Amino acid sequence: MILSLLTGRRAAPSLDDRLAEARTLAERGDYDAALAIWGPLAHQGVARAANNVGACFMGGLGVARDEALGLRWLTLAAEGGDPAGQRNLASACLQGQGCEPDPAAALHWYRKAAEGGDAPARDMLSWMLLEGELTPPDPVEARRWAELAAADGVASAMTRMGMIFHNALGVERDAALAASWWAKGVEAGDADAMAMLGAANHLGQGVERDPLRAMTLLVMARDRGSPLAGTFFGVVRASLSDEAFALAERLAAEASAEGGAA
Repeated sequence: MILSLLTGRRAAPSLDDRLAEARTLAERGDYDAALAIWGPLAHQGVARAANNVGACFMGGLGVARDEALGLRWLTLAAEGGDPAGQRNLASACLQGQGCEPDPAAALHWYRKAAEGGDAPARDMLSWMLLEGELTPPDPVEARRWAELAAADGVASAMTRMGMIFHNALGVERDAALAASWWAKGVEAGDADAMAMLGAANHLGQGVERDPLRAMTLLVMARDRGSPLAGTFFGVVRASLSDEAFALAERLAAEASAEGGAA
């Protein structure tokens, strides 16, 4: 800065400044301008820029959708050590975007990204280790990554932690701890957590039995599209009067409007 003042020249923006500028442009929806920054940086070997270029081709953002080309850029980003690029490449491999579905490659790249500190990758790695068909389930390792992702604020990981303790997956069954994790997921806005905590309130498992709160949570879960809500909705609804159900719907609407939990 001092040198620029003495010479009358402005210092060239740093790499972080250029990436931040491109991100701001992308957040505004100006992907053409963002790509004008990311493109040259990606060709220079900047892994994060390569990830962003790849994501644009995958999603058709500012360019024509081209999954094969997107996959090539994501591969460069992943091999360059960018955790977001590794996670996005893993997702592409899992879903077969630009390639044949390759769960083994997806597991590899999710693990790389998770080890690099990427929270969504930790969540997905946990899911693959627990529910994936590639290898026998590894609930102990799945719980470790889910707990790390939950600590990073990933709501679905909080819900998975609840399921791990509810279903005794590599741990002793603990209904109270399961309900506690679901409550955290509810606070973070996860619809499946709302459904499971609603069921726990209906049955009195890990929490006091509270049919009204159960119905309120299930209404919230249903309205947010949780497939688990339908499993419990009918039986809880049948246990309530029309007046109580109307109150539950009102409480759910109020909680949603406030952005909070029931």
